[in-house]
Order: sequence, then structure tokens, then C-alpha cells
Amino acid sequence: MVNKDRLINKFIKYIKIDTQSAPSSNSTPSTAKQWDLANLLVDELKEMGMQNVSIDEHAYVMATLPANVAHKVPVIGFVSHFDTTPDFSGKNVNPQIIEDYDGNDIILNQEKNIILSPDYFEDLAQYKGQTIITTDGTTLLGADDKAGITEIMTAMQYLLDNPQIEHGEIKVCFTPDEEIGRGAHKFDVQKFGAEWAYTMDGSQIGELEYENFNAASAVVKVIGKSVHPGYAKDKMINSLYIAQDFISSLPRLETPEHTEGRQGFFHLSNMKGDVEETELHYIIRDHDRKHFEARKKMILDLGQDLCTQYERDCINIEIKDQYFNMKEKIEPVKHIVDLAEKAMKAVGVKPVLKPIRGGTDGAQLSYKGLPCPNIFAGGHNFHGKYEYVPVESMQKAVEVIVKLAELTSEKYKK
Repeated sequence: MVNKDRLINKFIKYIKIDTQSAPSSNSTPSTAKQWDLANLLVDELKEMGMQNVSIDEHAYVMATLPANVAHKVPVIGFVSHFDTTPDFSGKNVNPQIIEDYDGNDIILNQEKNIILSPDYFEDLAQYKGQTIITTDGTTLLGADDKAGITEIMTAMQYLLDNPQIEHGEIKVCFTPDEEIGRGAHKFDVQKFGAEWAYTMDGSQIGELEYENFNAASAVVKVIGKSVHPGYAKDKMINSLYIAQDFISSLPRLETPEHTEGRQGFFHLSNMKGDVEETELHYIIRDHDRKHFEARKKMILDLGQDLCTQYERDCINIEIKDQYFNMKEKIEPVKHIVDLAEKAMKAVGVKPVLKPIRGGTDGAQLSYKGLPCPNIFAGGHNFHGKYEYVPVESMQKAVEVIVKLAELTSEKYKK
């Protein structure tokens, strides 16, 4: 159904545009270079014949595929983000195309001895015989989420080229800054005008997700007192030692490297300091809302306990909620997940329903009134040099989008 070479060429064109976002920036988009891909998408949407193509002052790109049926069908949407993570370079991406993958190690970079191996990344083995797009070992690939953009664009073109496939009105949106948690912040849900939508931002083929972490950030500032070490007895208070006490007092096995599934965690993501002041940056995650609130309380209580222990106000903690589990908003409209599951089965994809150990734009959008489950885009090993995507998974994602449009129309046909 989907022309493989055309799909590959479109994807490579997108990933070669550097769109890395920056958490230190207060603007939206957080980096000016994100405009490059956003503006290209606007031009392509207009060229293919999409309607109401727009880009706002924050680089949110929206467009409409008009309905081609007379009966009333709910307006549905598809969403992907065009920024890439600040965690790894997205500049000068040089993809490698591995045809008919033989199931063995893939040398990403001979000079630096960087190897993508199915012995370490077990999922790779299931794609034997397929076409794999990898990095050259020096950058990320950008399949998160330019694979999703490629799939949405390709699916809209296919529906335009095949008007015999009946569908209702379809909205698409491409967003900035998802990787720094802001992708939905300035998303105009009312302007978008969909009853529900799907983010094409999942990983391996078949993923279908409508649960995600509740998420918060915590900044822990530990205040000490710096005194010349030669005269420090009973005077110096070393903030590094208090910070060490704080770190070791949290449950050691409730960290990302020791948890899976719906298990929550505390993650110390950054720390800096000296005798006078130490700052700890945590992220707090849990699927269960009560457990999530308990984790935040544990952080605050621990700070108070240490202040009591050291007999001084030595710890200040700031906790900010980031997003919540979209399950609460999607369960009342579970039929939208059922439709996606039915579409996958119809195109020969086995649905894999599982909770997201992270968040997507869809989580925040669901709380803004746009229920938004997450569908696979096909990539693996996001945010690093081992990222790859099987082209056949991308083709299937396109088929799922097309089938979803068709099934939604059928469901509401009298």
C-alpha cells in the first residue's frame, strides 16, 4: 500500500533537519531551528492539498483533511512532535539503511567501535529480513518523533490519492518542545477542533498506550555553612554531606534502573554543589495517583526530618507537577482505544497494550479536553546513538492511520 522508497526519502529529509529543543530556553519553540521543519511541513501540507493549513506564533502546525462522506462522523486527529531530545545531538544526522537485515550485529561506526547488537538490544532480532534505518553512531536518529510525522504525512497523502476510502474530517497537528515537556502547553485544543486524537509517538510495532506516569519534578536545595577547614570544628556545615544523607534516605530500589511496568520511582537526574550549597534535581514518577502523592510527601517529609536532625533550616524543596495519568480521562471514552486496536488487527498488527513509562503530548492534551491515546511509530532506543527504526513498522503505522479513519467512518454510518 505504502511506497517504501518514498517513505524512506521523506523520513530522511525530516531527520536531516536539526530540531533539538532546549529546556533552558523560555521561548516557544525553545530553539529557532525548530521553525525550519515546521515551515517545511506547512509547505508540504499545502502542496498535497490539505485544507486550513496554519502555523501559529509558537510553531504549532495544523491542517484539515475534509470528510468525503455525507453522514456525520466525529472529527478525529493525529499528532506528532518535530523536536528532538536535548539529551543527545541531532545535528548532521547521517542515517544508514540496512536492507534485508541478517539478524547479526550492525556496525554503526567502525572507527569508534560502536555496534548495535541484538545480544544487547534484544528487540532488534525480531526485524530480521526487514529494512532497518540506523544512526552512524555519532548522533541520535530522530525517529522520535519524525517517524510519526512521516507516517501522518504519508497517510494523509494516501487518503487524498484514494478518495474511494471513506472517512470523516481529520485534523493533524505537529508540535514543538515535546521532549522538554512543553509540547501541549500552547496547543490550541479549540482551534484543533477534534473530538479525540492519537499521538503517533510510541515505540515498537503494535504499541497502543492509554496509561502513563503521573509526573513531577523536585529541586532540593541544601544549605550549609562554609568555614576555613583549619578552623571548622563545630562551625562548618557541609551541604554535600547533608545531600548525601538525603540521597541515601530515599528507597534505593525505587529508581529507574530497578523498576518496570507500573512501578514508580525517584530519579536523581542532576546534582551540583559545594560546602556552602548543594542542589539536587529529581523527577518523581508513578502510575498510581495515590502512590504519586505519597512519593511527593516522602520527599517533603525527608527534608523536614533532616532539618530537625541538623537542628537548622537547611533544606528547601520545590515540587512541580508536570503531567498526570491520561487513563483517568480516556477510560470514560474507551471506545477510541478499541477502535485503534481494531485498526491494528485489520492490517495484520498484533496490538500490544501497555502503560507508558514516560509521558507524551497526549497525556497533557487529555487533561485539556482532547482524549489522546498513543500509537506506535516504530522506533527503538530513543534519545541516543543506538536509535533505529524498521521501515516495515513505519509502513504498518501508515496503514493503521488510514484504517482508523475508515473504521471511524464505518462506525457512525447509519
